[in-house]
Amino acid sequence: MEQTSSKLGQIVEKTRYPSPHPRISLYMVTYLSNGLTVKGLLAEPKDAGIHDGFLYLRGGIKNVGTVRPSRIIQFASQGFVVFAPFYRGNQGGEGDEDFALEDRFDAIAGFELLKRHPMVNPERIHLFGFSRGGIMALWAAIGCPEAASLVTWGGVSDMVLTYKERIDLRRMLKRVIGGSPMKYPAAYKARTPLYEIERIACKVLIIHGEEDKNVSIQHAVMLEERLREAGKEVETWYFPGFTHYFPPEINRQIVRDLTKWMKETASNGTMVNK
Repeated sequence: MEQTSSKLGQIVEKTRYPSPHPRISLYMVTYLSNGLTVKGLLAEPKDAGIHDGFLYLRGGIKNVGTVRPSRIIQFASQGFVVFAPFYRGNQGGEGDEDFALEDRFDAIAGFELLKRHPMVNPERIHLFGFSRGGIMALWAAIGCPEAASLVTWGGVSDMVLTYKERIDLRRMLKRVIGGSPMKYPAAYKARTPLYEIERIACKVLIIHGEEDKNVSIQHAVMLEERLREAGKEVETWYFPGFTHYFPPEINRQIVRDLTKWMKETASNGTMVNK
């Protein structure tokens, strides 16, 4: 399936959504992703001017790990136009999620949506993935070499490791992917971006709690190692004693820190091995 077309990321419907923030507007958006209409949440600062774009890639699947407006506003309030795809098959969108195979194009189309947005500087669009969103953000970086930066927080990087670690997810993974990695190794490899890490052109920040039981620190270590082997520029913020979910006050501080890191990275024009 083609990754790009003249309509990729085109908004076909935009409906105002209740916003709890006086300076941030929220919209429910329907957009095009490889022939499908997919839904997402868009946050726009009300102040005039051009902003950095922020593609927020959520974790989970279906109703687990849904996009939370409060989280989107948290990032938008740092001075970004934020778009968060729900991924295909959710909230009335067409198609079905397949855990980073075809649905990765919903992330790539989301990047194109931000490039088209009149309030966004197309040269300053950042990628962010949490949990399962980490693997989506990595694929988005591979598909969008002009991305300004990439942050993965508690992010998945290897699908076989996810299958081994998450016994509670095995039934779902077998249903979505077709079977176990022992029976279908190619299907798991096709969803694992570590094998194409050389195609990432932007600087990467990896954030991970060392006591994470949902997505083990090994995902971060493997990603860091592959990036360094490929000669990419990578920074790591590992937090001893923290799990998948950080305490609220620390979480808010890291949001401020990572968004500052994104803007500084874009201002420095750091692009590696393009």
